[in-house]
Amino acid sequence: MDLVLEVPDADALTGAALDHIADDEFMPDDERGHAESAVREDESEALAYLVDPSDLVVDIPGVELVQASWSSEPVEYDPESLEYELDEEDGGFDRETDNA
Repeated sequence: MDLVLEVPDADALTGAALDHIADDEFMPDDERGHAESAVREDESEALAYLVDPSDLVVDIPGVELVQASWSSEPVEYDPESLEYELDEEDGGFDRETDNA
């Protein structure tokens, strides 16, 4: 799965991530400082503190999450670019025959 997000308000994203970190009662203080620093420096890190990949599929009937990992990085997105076309290497599918 590829997911492309636009972040029109980076300050809101960063603020939400910092709030999430501050509210995490189980996070050790030394990790909290590192997390806050990372979130302030990189919107991708802020997103990583707010999105849990397992939450995306937990309520889908017939689906069991076996493994999840993800990464986030800023990109210049151009929907007209061929770079964003799915192909067999990317796990693309034929829309006429595959319902996944």
